[in-house]
Amino acid sequence: MNPMPELTPMLKELRLSGVMDSLEQRNRQAIEEKLAYTDFLALILQDEVARRAQKKLALALRRANFRNHKTLEQFDFTFNPTISRSLITDLATCLFIDEKVSVFIVGPCGTGKSHIAQALGHCAIRKGYDVLFTTQSKMLGKLYAARATHTYERQFNQLTKVRLLIIDDFGLKPLRSPQDEDLHDIISERYERRSTIVTSNLDLSEWGDAFPNRLLGAATIDRLRHGAYKVVLEGKSFRCMKPDQKNTKSSSKKTLKNTVAKGGEKR
Repeated sequence: MNPMPELTPMLKELRLSGVMDSLEQRNRQAIEEKLAYTDFLALILQDEVARRAQKKLALALRRANFRNHKTLEQFDFTFNPTISRSLITDLATCLFIDEKVSVFIVGPCGTGKSHIAQALGHCAIRKGYDVLFTTQSKMLGKLYAARATHTYERQFNQLTKVRLLIIDDFGLKPLRSPQDEDLHDIISERYERRSTIVTSNLDLSEWGDAFPNRLLGAATIDRLRHGAYKVVLEGKSFRCMKPDQKNTKSSSKKTLKNTVAKGGEKR
C-alpha cells in the first residue's frame, strides 16, 4: 500500500508540504540502511528545517533589495593590497550591529565600496538581522513621493526600524530641501538604536558640503560619526579595462586605420 497520496493532504494541513520533496528519497534510505523509525523521522525533520531556513534566507535577501548578490568571498583583496582585510573581516562578525553604531566605507569610484557594503549586509542576514539596501537618491526620492500619497510615515518607519540600513553613494548628488531634513530625521531616529552603513566617494571632511544647511549637516554627521567604524578603500578601480581588452581595442583601431588608409570601408 502506497501511503503517499494520504500523506500529502495531511502534510499540507500541517504546513509541512515541503516534506514531500525528500520523503521518497528518505524512505528508500531508511529501507536500505534499516534505520530506526526515530532516525527516519529525524532525517525528515532536518530536511524541513533546512528547507525553511533556505526559504527564510531567500526572502530576507529579496527584502534587502541588494543591487546584486555580492559576498566577501567574491571580493578580491589582492587587487588593492592596502585595503584593511582584518577590519572588514571583523565587521563581518556583525558585532557593530549589536553596538548600534555606524560604518563608513569611503574611497574613489570603483574601489569596491558597494560590494563590501552589500557583502556585510549578506553577513548580517545570515546571522538573522533584517537589512535594507538603498542609495541616497532612491531613499530620499521615495520619501518625497510618499508625501503625495500619504505613505510617508510607513516609508519612514521602514527606514528607521530595520536593524541594518545601508545607504549607498552618499554625497554623489547634493542634497536639497527637504532631503537634508529627511536624512537628518532618519539618522536621528536610528542614533544609538540601529546601525547604518554609509558609502561615499567623499572623504568625511567633505560630507558637510553635501548639505545646503550646514548646521543641519553638522548635526547629522555628528550622530553618524559617534562610535563609528571607518573603512578606507584606496587604489585602482575594479572597473579599469583589462589588459586583453585594451589590446583588442588597440588592434581594432589599427585595423580600422589601415583600412581607411587603403581607401576601403569597414563594415
